Amino acid sequence: MHSFCHMGGPEGVELCAGLAQLKQEHGPLRVQMEQLLAFAETIGRGTEISNWREPLAELREKVESFVAALDPHSEREEGVLFPMMAEYIGRTTGPIAVMEYEHEQAKARLSMFLEKTIHLPETVDSEQALTLADAVIEAHHILDEHFMKEENVLFPMAERLLSDEEKEELFARINE
Repeated sequence: MHSFCHMGGPEGVELCAGLAQLKQEHGPLRVQMEQLLAFAETIGRGTEISNWREPLAELREKVESFVAALDPHSEREEGVLFPMMAEYIGRTTGPIAVMEYEHEQAKARLSMFLEKTIHLPETVDSEQALTLADAVIEAHHILDEHFMKEENVLFPMAERLLSDEEKEELFARINE
């Protein structure tokens, strides 16, 4: 599993339309992720605020809109690209297993944050606020690295593995 994390991808591989689209989708997601991170990093830090309820409610809204953008992207990868690649390299170990695990890990942290912030108590102290915000920060770190692995390793690998017909099918299916 770990060797995959350190494999350098070939630079400048030309990606087919479907893979290029998945890669482009990372752009706006990254922008949202950076905003999430910046905001989450302010929560629970500093002594001037005694009740973190409002900032957490605001972070919750940002996380909801991020998840709404992330989910369809993840589904295109998990439902279309990963199974197509799995035909060649399998799904239980190796790159696809790692990618699916990272999706799960990031989603689990975001879901946990959303669950625990549905009914915020009247007052939330800085320790509670930090714990909650940390789940969002961890999800950011997982996804940040995850996107890089997809762009540098997985997408170039898919470009080499998939036939022209499969590339056309990939593009059609992710745009259904």
